[in-house]
Amino acid sequence: MAAHRRISIMGSTGSIGTSALDVVAQANAIGDTPFEIVALAAGSDSETLARQAIEFRPEIAVIADESKLADLRERLAGTGIEAAGGLDAITEAATRSCDRVLAAIVGAAGLASTLAAVRQGTDVAIANKESIVCGGKLILSEAARTGARVLPVDSEHSGIFQALGDGKSLEKLTITASGGPFRTATLSEMAVVTPAQAAAHPNWDMGIKNSIDSATLMNKALEFIEAAYLFDVEADQIDVLVHPQSIIHGMAHFTDGSVIAQLSVPDMRAPIAYALGWPDRVATNVARLDLALLGRLDFAEVDATRFPAIQLARQAIALGSAGTTVLNCANELAVSAFIAGQCGFLDISWVVEEVLSRFSSGNMASLACDTLDEIAYLDRFGREMAAELLKMAPSRAGG
Repeated sequence: MAAHRRISIMGSTGSIGTSALDVVAQANAIGDTPFEIVALAAGSDSETLARQAIEFRPEIAVIADESKLADLRERLAGTGIEAAGGLDAITEAATRSCDRVLAAIVGAAGLASTLAAVRQGTDVAIANKESIVCGGKLILSEAARTGARVLPVDSEHSGIFQALGDGKSLEKLTITASGGPFRTATLSEMAVVTPAQAAAHPNWDMGIKNSIDSATLMNKALEFIEAAYLFDVEADQIDVLVHPQSIIHGMAHFTDGSVIAQLSVPDMRAPIAYALGWPDRVATNVARLDLALLGRLDFAEVDATRFPAIQLARQAIALGSAGTTVLNCANELAVSAFIAGQCGFLDISWVVEEVLSRFSSGNMASLACDTLDEIAYLDRFGREMAAELLKMAPSRAGG
């Protein structure tokens, strides 16, 4: 039986948060842990948050959208569960005493609460890759100072974490990408896809932002950057392979020629359970892998012409923490514009590339990203530049 765990979930109504609560419910039902929920936080879905709170009985439920706080309080009336609203309340909830915080708020918006938990000395299971891409240097330095552990939740980083062992004699790492829904599509076909088509991931059930990032391979670019931070390796020590079956998630290559890989069916509950239970393993009802039934595993190099995101990640890393922050924020704005019908699918990578180019020729690349204020400044720069570029995106000009 794994040790008792008190956990908080920042982003409980999203794909990762709901999967985490499914892991908690099953583990508690069989007496494997059990887990105790301290805090739940969500963006604007007060109805789902209230339902989760009533089922899992946290100390506090927090809604980021303060206009939904009255509704949340009404739904929790008489339960004894504290209700709060706003970003400051989410940050406060992340500092409440617990064993592990699951950081699953999508985008750079999750950075402040993740950093607050780490500064408190609380272990963080990090599902919010954007926090590491924008604030990895700051988060990891604070974790070293306080003794907090940062445990990966993304399936690729979880796979590498499980394969690494003591990390001695490491030569390189490989993360895999399914290739998304447009793995075999031409550029002309991708130029006219809709947000619904881009969000239809063949293997994973994710929120719309992460699904579209997977379609452009920007999700893999962010994971590439995250791997460099989390495992303290150089960019040229990380490979990305397209692997359509999404069975092998990460590989560690060693100097004796050995390669250790982690395999499982594509179900986020497996890496979530590993991060929440570590160093123990938590039983789940995730489907068991049957390699004989699967029959084959395929791999291919990333086509950088159709999917330039990995090359953009390499360029951003070369520019330092400021470059990776700008890449992430430009991408967030471009993806939002695509979802809103304000640009084409191919414009997303074009905008990110143009923002990086303009940033690298300016005088801000020296910013160290040592504070939230510096990161916020670069966040604004990336978004404002992306917004300006979208006014002249190739799809609007018929390109």
